[in-house]
Amino acid sequence: SMDTNPPFQLREASLAELLWVHERIPEFPGKASLDFYTERLRHRLHLALVAEKEGELLGFKVGYQSDKPDTFYSWMGGVRPEFRGKGIATSLAEEQERWAKAQGFTAVFFKTRNRFPGMIQFGIKRGFKIVDLQPKGGVEDYRIVMRKEL
Repeated sequence: SMDTNPPFQLREASLAELLWVHERIPEFPGKASLDFYTERLRHRLHLALVAEKEGELLGFKVGYQSDKPDTFYSWMGGVRPEFRGKGIATSLAEEQERWAKAQGFTAVFFKTRNRFPGMIQFGIKRGFKIVDLQPKGGVEDYRIVMRKEL
């Protein structure tokens, strides 16, 4: 019989779960801490999502209401290398955007760097536009700000 179970599920996550996945994303430099997440998200409207399969956490995405109240900031996210290419990042992004729109947000934005062309392409494919370039360090580390109207 055909397996009709989705390959993974999305659900809201604890900050400890976000940290667990974060530590398994090789692109993230250095150690994060629970405080890193707690301090950033405290007192802010936020959404923390994980993708999970059979109890194993595969990827995460977390964002919050920015200083512009109608704009949602997609802050951090990633998929563990061994689970990439299965549509997990896309599903997390779709759910984040759906939720943000339902909360009344009119736009979502994220920041990446020139050294992550995959993220830039991902944004463009999802309808984001480059709205700002922030020189910082070498050209590889220039910050690229991408925004999408919801």
